[in-house]
Amino acid sequence: MALKNHRQLDASQDAPFIFAMPPSLERVSSNVSTVAGSNCRGVDDASRRKDTCNIVIMGDTGAGKSALVNLITGTQTALTSRDSVGCTTETTVYEHNIVNQDKVFKVQLFDTAGLDEGSQGAVPNAQVQKALKNLFQTLTKKKAIHLVMYCVQGTKDARAFQRNYKLLSTAKRQPPVVLIVTGLEEREPDMEEWWRSNERYISSLGMNFAGHACITALTINEGDSEKVKQRREQSYRAVCKLIEQYCPQSGMGVHRVPVRKEHKNIILFGASGVGKSSVVNLMAGSKVADTSDSMDPCTMRWQEYVISFDDTSYAVFDTVGLEEPQLGTKQYLDSVENAHALIKELDRKGGIDLLLFCIRAGRMTATLQSNYRLFHEFLCEKKVPIVLAITGLERKQNMEDWWDAEHSTLERNAIRVAGHACITAADGLSAGTQADRYEESRLKIRELVKRFTADGQREAWIGGDNLFVSLMRKLREFLAGGPRVKSKDLVLHLTRRCGISKEVAQKLVDMMNEGLS
Repeated sequence: MALKNHRQLDASQDAPFIFAMPPSLERVSSNVSTVAGSNCRGVDDASRRKDTCNIVIMGDTGAGKSALVNLITGTQTALTSRDSVGCTTETTVYEHNIVNQDKVFKVQLFDTAGLDEGSQGAVPNAQVQKALKNLFQTLTKKKAIHLVMYCVQGTKDARAFQRNYKLLSTAKRQPPVVLIVTGLEEREPDMEEWWRSNERYISSLGMNFAGHACITALTINEGDSEKVKQRREQSYRAVCKLIEQYCPQSGMGVHRVPVRKEHKNIILFGASGVGKSSVVNLMAGSKVADTSDSMDPCTMRWQEYVISFDDTSYAVFDTVGLEEPQLGTKQYLDSVENAHALIKELDRKGGIDLLLFCIRAGRMTATLQSNYRLFHEFLCEKKVPIVLAITGLERKQNMEDWWDAEHSTLERNAIRVAGHACITAADGLSAGTQADRYEESRLKIRELVKRFTADGQREAWIGGDNLFVSLMRKLREFLAGGPRVKSKDLVLHLTRRCGISKEVAQKLVDMMNEGLS
């Protein structure tokens, strides 16, 4: 089977880039959009790319592979047909950029010829199978395949696509395979009902998928119902979510783009009882945070406060760190839930500008170093400035004396910070010297925050699943000596408490377990 290169359609010039938004995206959240459309290129050329996420789309003739390409790219570049004879006779590669929040996913879509085409088909099935195997071998050898989308018609029995599923076993290093079920625009009560009805049966046939999307890829026409239009939008988001989950999130195919941020984002962390909420109130100049320690002292539990001073707005995430040198099973599972929500929220809001580590004078506990590493090294990968706020110094004649006496102890424990503030955050002090120290502390903590959240201070902080997995691996180390968390319990917890699909939860747990005995 020949490999098709759309650049040869016009010998006088390269195929043009097509700039387009998907026709049904007017109501889609601005967090997920598409830019700088699709550009067709040859397979040999495409396989050499090192800066893309490469996705092979395979399936039976008429399963909607080319329609899926058009759904992703927001164009009508790929020819489609509603009959049993496929339109794609050769492997065609489409290059496209997808923007999700502040990340650009640069993808190449390998649209392959249809399998199981009838006697009237343009390409014999044996030839298609051979070409598909060769494509897998070529891309696998070059480590240039990141995801396979197996496209099937939702109107067919699941047994109909079992045979072609076996072709995937020919790849020595099998990439993640996700199932894309098309033609579900009329499915009731919703498109996902197809998966609920067929999941167990598919598993009994020996077919396992890393994820799935139940979709419609129909082209929207003016007379189509509102339900069909909404389902197409839903389909676009579901497919893009799979791409985001399985594209490599460090290096190839993913690039940061500037996000217009409403606030500077600060992670305020430390053990309970050190005065974190009081520090929030100190910075704000008023009582915005409850100082009664009512927040559940569970690792990674957090509360967001928005404060402003000196014409700048800050989102302060008051976060509980480690309370004990070791975690029990329940504490670890709760931490998983809290960390997932925190990373997701921070990623949505453009990352982290500053780590503010709060400790209390005289409380050099065993968890001090662990909290420092958990947030600075594991959550922020040493890419975010970290500063220290030392509270409880209202009775010190010179609050800075604490730093002069104790900073060498911090250094010996490998706790190194970019700046510090020795303060009192205890409000309601009697008038006189202690009240003056409170106002002095407000000036010091504000100046510290302003200095280290200045523009240009921060490296790119990339959240997402890979960071979550890395953080949870490290947090699991604190289970040493305690009961181990079973993988099945962790999958169940991610599914029930974090709103993650079973397939993605299993993938995350498998990633956490890699390299662990």
